[in-house]
Amino acid sequence: MCELFGVTSNHKVNLNEYLKTFISHSDEHPNGWGMAFFDEGLSVVREPVRASNSKKLEQLLGRPISSAKMLAHIRLATKGYVELENTHPFVKKDKKGRTWTFAHNGTIFNAPVLNKYQEVQIGSTDSERTLYYIIDRVNEEVGSDRIKLIESIARDLSEHNKFNFILHDDDYYYVHINEGGTLHKLEEDGSVIFSTQVLDNSDWKEVEQNKLFVYKDGKLIHEGKKHEFGHITTQEEMDMIFMDYSSL
Repeated sequence: MCELFGVTSNHKVNLNEYLKTFISHSDEHPNGWGMAFFDEGLSVVREPVRASNSKKLEQLLGRPISSAKMLAHIRLATKGYVELENTHPFVKKDKKGRTWTFAHNGTIFNAPVLNKYQEVQIGSTDSERTLYYIIDRVNEEVGSDRIKLIESIARDLSEHNKFNFILHDDDYYYVHINEGGTLHKLEEDGSVIFSTQVLDNSDWKEVEQNKLFVYKDGKLIHEGKKHEFGHITTQEEMDMIFMDYSSL
């Protein structure tokens, strides 16, 4: 699987040490890395290489990095070849001009609603197809409460799938997991930092599974209703993932 990192805050947070620790996990997640920053418009940098081997990332981390809104991803490929088009995060605009940025940790094992996007997506990941689906739903339901819409999508796609994600839509910062112990948060001084694994000795807490959490500038503005589609990775799924990975 992959790992996620993210920040939502009411002020810029110094991130170098957190990111260096996060990136050190790329020995086990060697198939690409990416970051998106939302402070002054959207800035995305990503490469289909092991993060610990990236000269670009070494230069980036060699300078002070601070952000109030960002996300990062290191990839262990389970769907899609190791190439730039399959490297997270994925970005797409809706009809209202909002830019949606999506990073996913998990695997979509069964979701027929995504199948049609195989014909139009740029890469070949289930994660990219998921973002296409989200955008289509947002475009179809213009005027509806998009937080409730994302909550509904999170619930529906959690059935039969591992669906951990961080999503940003220019305004809101969405966080969801449906497998326990697969995302942690550190809350302090108006900021929330998320990481798949605990990054230091601070007071990290597990993110509650099967709920959508929505933040704006570090403040929780929506805690969704708990759904029933928790995921536990089975041996059969692990075998499927291994077979997919071995064919890349």
